[in-house]
Amino acid sequence: MPDSTPSPKDTCYLALKTAILTLELQPGADLDEASLSAEFGLSRTPLREVLRRLAGEGYVDLRLNRGARVSEMSHTTLRDFFLAAPMIYGAILRLAAENATPAQIEKLKTTQARFRKVLQQGSARDRALVNNRFHEITGEMAGNVYLLPSFQRLLIDHARISMTFYRPRDEAMARNVGEAADQHDQIIAAIEAGDAEKAAALAIDHWNLSRHRIELFVMPGGLDLPLGAPPRAVTA
Repeated sequence: MPDSTPSPKDTCYLALKTAILTLELQPGADLDEASLSAEFGLSRTPLREVLRRLAGEGYVDLRLNRGARVSEMSHTTLRDFFLAAPMIYGAILRLAAENATPAQIEKLKTTQARFRKVLQQGSARDRALVNNRFHEITGEMAGNVYLLPSFQRLLIDHARISMTFYRPRDEAMARNVGEAADQHDQIIAAIEAGDAEKAAALAIDHWNLSRHRIELFVMPGGLDLPLGAPPRAVTA
């Protein structure tokens, strides 16, 4: 039987990806290549292959003569996130309903069962990661070579922001999390039925459910500027 043990490169890739999605590595943080090489037992060349892979997927930025850093979440990128998210989510779920295979639907159902379980017993980290995997599968179902990279990049910031959403601070937030899980079930049903219109509508509903909480993450109390707007001038 083939050896299923992950290689040091794969281990490094998965560890960095997870740390970025769960904010263990903060947006904009510099990555110390020497420390990473020692931690994962990688020489310089394979480590840089891992970093190039992560950069190609949007997890890190590679800077000439300055090393790698975790991709940032600035007002500009978050403004773009808010503009693009509903359009991309809708297109992905529409295509997923049209193209999903039975095997992919079963994979989505299995992931949803895991999501329900971590909502009861898991941490915010577990919830964000399983939710991210649920949406990754819908992207795989869509199978669009042009749309998928944009969707995958969107999911990186959605997962990072969701670390707040999946750590509810009050009853209203807890209800939203439960409703999000219910919407996952509805999304699966629409995809399984091949109902592209319903799936696209659910994408917007799902986005709107989390939008307000995402805005709270982006716009802390007392900050009422629209995303992308310059700060107000301060007069003496």
